[in-house]
Amino acid sequence: MARPQLLVLFGSQTGTAQDAAERLGREARRRGLCCRVQALDAYPVANLIHEPLAIFVCATTGQGDPPDNMKSFWRFIFRKQLPHTSLCQLDFAVLGLGDSSYAKFNFVAKKLHRRLLQLGGSALLPACLGDDQHELGPDAAMDPWLHDLWGKVLPLLPVPPGLAVIPPGVPLPARFTLQFLQESPSRNPEEPRVAGPDPRGAPTEARPFLASVVSNQRVTSPTHFQDVRLIEFDITGSGISYAAGDVVLIQPANATQHVQQFCQVLGLDPDRHFLLQPQEPDAPSLVGLPQPCSVRHLVSQYLDIASVPRRSFFELLACLSPHELEREKLMELASGPGQEELHEYCTRPRRTVLEVLCDFPHTAAAVPPDYLLDLIPPIRPRAFSIASSLLVHPSRLQILVAVVQYRTRLKEPRRGLCSSWLASLDPAQGPVQVPLWVRPGSLAFPDTPDTPVIMVGAGTGVAPFRAAVQERVAQGRTGNYLFFGCRRRDQDFYWEAEWQLLEARGYLELVTAFSREQEYKVYVQHRLKEQGPLLWELLDRRGAYLYLAGNAKHLPAEVSEAVTAILQREGGLSSPEAAAYLARLERTRRFQTETWA
Repeated sequence: MARPQLLVLFGSQTGTAQDAAERLGREARRRGLCCRVQALDAYPVANLIHEPLAIFVCATTGQGDPPDNMKSFWRFIFRKQLPHTSLCQLDFAVLGLGDSSYAKFNFVAKKLHRRLLQLGGSALLPACLGDDQHELGPDAAMDPWLHDLWGKVLPLLPVPPGLAVIPPGVPLPARFTLQFLQESPSRNPEEPRVAGPDPRGAPTEARPFLASVVSNQRVTSPTHFQDVRLIEFDITGSGISYAAGDVVLIQPANATQHVQQFCQVLGLDPDRHFLLQPQEPDAPSLVGLPQPCSVRHLVSQYLDIASVPRRSFFELLACLSPHELEREKLMELASGPGQEELHEYCTRPRRTVLEVLCDFPHTAAAVPPDYLLDLIPPIRPRAFSIASSLLVHPSRLQILVAVVQYRTRLKEPRRGLCSSWLASLDPAQGPVQVPLWVRPGSLAFPDTPDTPVIMVGAGTGVAPFRAAVQERVAQGRTGNYLFFGCRRRDQDFYWEAEWQLLEARGYLELVTAFSREQEYKVYVQHRLKEQGPLLWELLDRRGAYLYLAGNAKHLPAEVSEAVTAILQREGGLSSPEAAAYLARLERTRRFQTETWA
């Protein structure tokens, strides 16, 4: 008879929830438990009715939205026709990861916990609500919760007698082995594929399309503090189709000098090839790694050596370290009491995996290659709003990219991996190809030709609205209202000439907010209030759709407050009536947002 298994399911957008789920899996393995760790959308959700015990680890994104890799699960679990006894055999626990500076803090975890109870599940513990804003990060809530969780789980899944617990200082077996080849393969499986149609359909993460960069143009003034690029790709023959509101996902690569430094510090030959052998039946599939693979390809295309390492990195590194002083320091940084020091050393200055390895050279030199895939997370694809319409630019796809660069107390400026990589690509120096694929975004525009749209975009948040305006104008639709905010007209007013031409042709009504051009700051929410009568007319009498795109920190709350004030002032609604009106717009998808941290 098969031993019962612990099931850990995660919904993760940036990798934090996945890291927490994998921590649960490691702790289970140390205790001798059988454990599966899977993304929620990779798990056949109908099987949940047969599971005795499941732990759900889920992040909250945007304005209370589930991560992309749990959206199918989310739709299924909230089906109204599901019987209220569906999960009566299931014991469960929910671990949430969020940020208390947002209005809908850990909304997904809270809602999932309630829904599992509605379907008959039994909660082992109250939901854990990890908070990025805590000085010790999510671990402040997670550590005591996990201690209590194991006290509940172990009596339900007893370990067979004689199976020894693996103590904390001993590394778990590696999930993969790298079987090095004596000679390089005669055919290189890493050679870029020729761009062309794929009989298997549209590109995906497992089969991205290699799109040529057509142009890479800075669109902010040379004196502006931020480098923003308009980048155009050729997608001829890709099978890619997209509509306004869709997003493109791009798989970045590490800088050549960082790859060389990493191989040097770990004593790896970048030109050696290996075959990857999974050591567990449930080992994750590694998307994008060829067989055989070179060390150079693994480090440049797969391992996220430019990411800020998590606590789990220090735990494993301490286990692998043969150097007494370095091991003591790593164990301290990995411990519960050492989380404040870890924050100061690593999280706050945004120190990278590569920089930490350079700080612990004796340990780095001793890391067995088999543990690289356990130690360092994979590079995650980055999503960008598509800023062009396929109707206007056939076989082309454009994005607006703000290059991430900032300073900390470290000597080297911090740079965003994907945005810096994209900014460095110069088609004038020769052909450049970027792996990409497309998926639906969170914005969907109305099909009815006479429905007006009100678009509120701050900074690069205007990108999806450029695609929408282009598409609607190509279809002959008017009723396009754009509220655009930036710092200065002469520095970061994206597509100024294009908007003005459409205004002159009667296709667009443009309202601008240049925040730094007067003594007091003017933002898009101020312009919305100034145009209150127009917005009330559009929303209440003409059935307009309202869209918002931009930074998630303050903009959504401030725009919602401005719209609520308009509903009260122009519509004569009470405060509860205005709140209900706005909630109804959100529920019927007449108010949609796309925001990011």
